[in-house]
Amino acid sequence: QVQLVESGGGLVQAGGSLRLSCAASGSIFFRFNAMGWHRQAPGKQREFVARITSGGYIDYADSVKGRFTISRDNAKKTVDLQMNSVKGEDTAIYYCNAELLSSNYWGQGTQVTVSS
Repeated sequence: QVQLVESGGGLVQAGGSLRLSCAASGSIFFRFNAMGWHRQAPGKQREFVARITSGGYIDYADSVKGRFTISRDNAKKTVDLQMNSVKGEDTAIYYCNAELLSSNYWGQGTQVTVSS
């Protein structure tokens, strides 16, 4: 069973930084084709934030380019999202996801709230 656990969410002031981490259980981490982050703000649909493939290809949503950085730590079996220069519109529940062949797995989400 694939289990993804997010951590690192919380309250941060606008302009500040926050780091999210997603841990995958067991050795399945190394079988994922890609991992990434999505977010869902109140009253909105879930949207793509960032993605990193097993080969290291990285993609970002235009809204976070230059502010967010996704990275992968094979030793810790985590995928992290460094969020800098956060804005009010970054307030959302952030979900980690992992792609394995044709399947997509999701974590439970972690709340990020940006205060002005």
